[in-house]
Amino acid sequence: MRALPVWPLVALCLSCASRSQVAAREAPPAAPFDEARAVHVLQRLAYGPSARDLAEVKRLGVDGWVEAQLQPASNAALPAGLEAKLQAFPTLGMSMQQLVEDYPRPPQEMPREEKRERGPARVVFERSSARVLRAVESPRQLEEVLVDFWFNHFNVSEDKGVVKWMATAYERDAIRPHVFGTFRELLGATAHHPAMLFYLDNWRSTREGLSQEELRHPKRFRRQQAAALAPMMDDGAEDEEAKPKLGLNENYARELLELHTLGVDGGYTQDDVREVARCFTGWTVRKPRKEPDFLFRPVAHDADAKVVLGQAIPSGGGEKDGERVLDLLANHPSTARHVALKLARRFVADAPPPELVDRVAKVFLESKGDLRKVYRALFLSPEFQSPQTYAAKVKTPFEYVVSALRATDAQVEVTPKLLRHLALMGEPLYRAPAPTGFPEVAGPWVNSGALVARLNFGLDLVGGRLPGARVSWDAFAPKQAPSSVEWVDGLGRALLGAKPSEETRATILAALSEKREAASAVDEAPPVDVALIAGLLLGSPEFQKQ
Repeated sequence: MRALPVWPLVALCLSCASRSQVAAREAPPAAPFDEARAVHVLQRLAYGPSARDLAEVKRLGVDGWVEAQLQPASNAALPAGLEAKLQAFPTLGMSMQQLVEDYPRPPQEMPREEKRERGPARVVFERSSARVLRAVESPRQLEEVLVDFWFNHFNVSEDKGVVKWMATAYERDAIRPHVFGTFRELLGATAHHPAMLFYLDNWRSTREGLSQEELRHPKRFRRQQAAALAPMMDDGAEDEEAKPKLGLNENYARELLELHTLGVDGGYTQDDVREVARCFTGWTVRKPRKEPDFLFRPVAHDADAKVVLGQAIPSGGGEKDGERVLDLLANHPSTARHVALKLARRFVADAPPPELVDRVAKVFLESKGDLRKVYRALFLSPEFQSPQTYAAKVKTPFEYVVSALRATDAQVEVTPKLLRHLALMGEPLYRAPAPTGFPEVAGPWVNSGALVARLNFGLDLVGGRLPGARVSWDAFAPKQAPSSVEWVDGLGRALLGAKPSEETRATILAALSEKREAASAVDEAPPVDVALIAGLLLGSPEFQKQ
């Protein structure tokens, strides 16, 4: 196949990184149903428009659809087709201990191809497949977007040792049930989960002065202390020291303050980091490789008094020291502002208006972190609803892939190749390399290599070269022997939610013309290349935006 004229598309995509360069869409004609607003809401609160969800928005009205998404029936059954696909993944409902026992790491001598189907590789594949399938097919679209947002906020990476076996339960038990609850509930669930405790090393954090010597000579110390600490020395965790170093570890405390709650400018000091770390000593994991359950070890806890953000925490509190810290942080004004900023950045603009952040933070504080009320304040805000924000953000790779599958009404059975496309675009699921998670702003995603990878995905999808995703164009076909121009405009409206720009239209028509010229040189009269049109539309600047 000849080289496609990608460079105009890449250049246009690069321009969309700047909000100021994005022109507002033309106002739609006065009508009872505002389709432009509906498309905007589906771009932000769902993974892009699908024919089914657009029909649902028309039925309920935009405000009615948003409210329904904010009140999903937790016990309502998923569509039968989606439920059947998820049921085919047994690891999704298994405990961490079951996963460790039933999916051990394969022996080194096993062939590589077999390893990909065995052990933790199977756990990883099923977890990622479920995330994609839910995002594509679940009618509870806002819930899926929020699961992605909060997992990213409280990020753990499966690349770190035994987190491979823990991340499924982390999403299922710590994130998903709490996205419509309170921030304090969500914060507490992540703080207690073995995936977080292991990922940020709190499982090995102990009071200062606790030495290996105490363990080697238990007769010198109380029998109960030695017995309680012995399991910590029998973990054998992958990629970790066989015997964890005893002593204070500040990793979790630092990220709890900087990333999860107050924010980098939240007013805490290094002394606060240390005091918080002392409060969480003894919050550990029983045996990460064998019994990965939360456990509080009193003998490992620093029982002395602490002071966090000027608040005294009396001595003798035990496990409650950590709970008091979580209470303090969840209700702190800096946390309200940090969470409001991150939500506004995700749903409104890369650089959201400060006045919007202030208003949402106020709702956070007044409602004691009631997340539904916080979301509602954000989604009903003039800033969110303004046409100026339409198509003003760039999709992450995950958002791009899922929105492409939804827009084309693809029949999806997730395959390793589909997941590899995400990795090539820079967002391998559950593998964000740092506690900060994947970026929520345009800059890191807007580069020529990543954009070409997106274009290649789109062409593979519509060209039938993506195993596990089938697209039929029958429902998209214009009536009465459509021409190339009619196909471009018709597919453009179907896939983009609006007529393609003149630049994109001209680029696609030029590509079609060049192909026709090449065919006419060998006396062929080819039909309209619908797959090429659709692939270029999915690679266009408009489709990169949300």
